[in-house]
Amino acid sequence: MNKTVITVVGKDTVGIIARVCTYLAENNINIEDISQTIVQGFFNMMMIVDTAKAGKHFGQMADELAALGDEIGVVIKCQKEEIFDKMHRI
Repeated sequence: MNKTVITVVGKDTVGIIARVCTYLAENNINIEDISQTIVQGFFNMMMIVDTAKAGKHFGQMADELAALGDEIGVVIKCQKEEIFDKMHRI
């Protein structure tokens, strides 16, 4: 299983979704589920993606997405789904 949870949080600006999705498409990463909201000017997005066909290791992808977040003024975090699930068990 190659599922990753990606979260994007920050002040809302034009093009956040476009920039993140462009990165994913260029790296053969498929979006399986996506939810986004804007509350009082703050952008929040959560994605479940499939990295099975990505040509990069998880760490490299996470670092590049974090750098992209810095570039566009948001915080982008990546977690492997199995770790996310274990952390959020009740």
